[in-house]
Amino acid sequence: MKTKEISIEEAIAYCEKQEGYFYDKKALEIQPRKLEKHAVAFANSDGGELVIGIVDDSDEQDALKRWNGASDMEDFNGIIQSLINLSPSINFKYNFLKCVKLNGLVLILTIEKGNQVHKTSDDCVYVRSNASSMQVKDPSKIQELAFAKGTSSYEDELVKSTQLEKVVESNAIKYFLEQIPTKSDSLDYVVNENLTNIKDFYPRVAGILLFSDNPSANLPRKCAVKIARYETRDDNPERDHLKDSYTLEGPLYNLIYDSVAKVAEIMSGIQIWTVDGLKSVNYPPEAVHEIIANAIIHRDYSISDDVQIKLFNDRIEVLSPGRLPGYITVENILDSRFSRNTKIVRTLNRYNKAPNKDMGEGLNTAFQKMKEWRLKSPQIMEEENFVRVIIPHTSLASPEQTVLEFLDKNDMIQNRQARELTGIRSENTMKNVFYKLRDEGLIERVPHLDGPNSAWRKTQ
Repeated sequence: MKTKEISIEEAIAYCEKQEGYFYDKKALEIQPRKLEKHAVAFANSDGGELVIGIVDDSDEQDALKRWNGASDMEDFNGIIQSLINLSPSINFKYNFLKCVKLNGLVLILTIEKGNQVHKTSDDCVYVRSNASSMQVKDPSKIQELAFAKGTSSYEDELVKSTQLEKVVESNAIKYFLEQIPTKSDSLDYVVNENLTNIKDFYPRVAGILLFSDNPSANLPRKCAVKIARYETRDDNPERDHLKDSYTLEGPLYNLIYDSVAKVAEIMSGIQIWTVDGLKSVNYPPEAVHEIIANAIIHRDYSISDDVQIKLFNDRIEVLSPGRLPGYITVENILDSRFSRNTKIVRTLNRYNKAPNKDMGEGLNTAFQKMKEWRLKSPQIMEEENFVRVIIPHTSLASPEQTVLEFLDKNDMIQNRQARELTGIRSENTMKNVFYKLRDEGLIERVPHLDGPNSAWRKTQ
């Protein structure tokens, strides 16, 4: 806790800042119980800043007059104590802002994203929606929030519309039981591993995903893998770019290996320019495997959607339903460990040819292999209700180095070829690379080739 003295310009910035998903401001008179819902909403979403002591824009037009703080820190004790008493507790920091030219102290609360479903003292759940804190009343929506945070997992849910025989009499579980050293029959295994309940023997979601021969037919949610091949490098492909599409189904072990094999098969038929000439596009197989396996294993199965794999001329995009679980963020995903689907992770790791490494090691392997192949690192993005991983086929070398490497093994290079090699999208940007190398005396235009056929070669 500290008091920070700020300038008049900084104070005005706080007063004029528009309320949004990550920022809210309230007047000093707000009651602690009413403030709780906004703090809970931030904790249940992605965190944010909550400032107390600034009047709402609609109540005061003059930005300077919106600043109306407290005369003493102790005036905020009720608010702070109210937030401390919440259970589950909210992770927050608080400081005071003071501007000598304006009236009183303003409290600024920095609220972190929580890894549980947080509630107000009257047991209500709120989330942020744009600039508002919206109450969530539907029990199924609250359960979805818990799944997204990782406090509970859809893999543990019972599927009462499916008989346990779909699990214990499948070919998938017979194959699995041959893999493990401790011999037991299928019913004993699913009971001991809590893949069913012992009251009426309904299968859990994890049991169906792992051992049903066709989980898509036995679950009420989508759980397949869709692969689409787009003949373009565009970020927003059009329907005309879609060349082929495939739907893959099956128990998770098969689904992972089948998906990886199908991607490899499709990519082998795509020809791109490399420094060694026109070749089939090639990615580190370990990187492709780990990213696809990660998307299938750690996705949120409560969301009725399929894992999507999109194959472009210059990249692979893997979309996994659900946001990152618990405290995992895009920034700490390579260093932190958190499993949404622990039963699935543990069971798959027992196969002789386990598709998953020790928890958290798979993505690290993918990044390392991309580096070894001198390709740029994968990009991980959290977007709405899914996680997108882009595996680029772009060299770590600078565009200039890539052009010169190509010309070491080839007589000339055209703009289109160079853009495929370097990942540069713009024809004019690529021209600037050529001009830079020309000005350094390293390359020259090939005589008598103009317009779309124009090309460059090493200086003779």
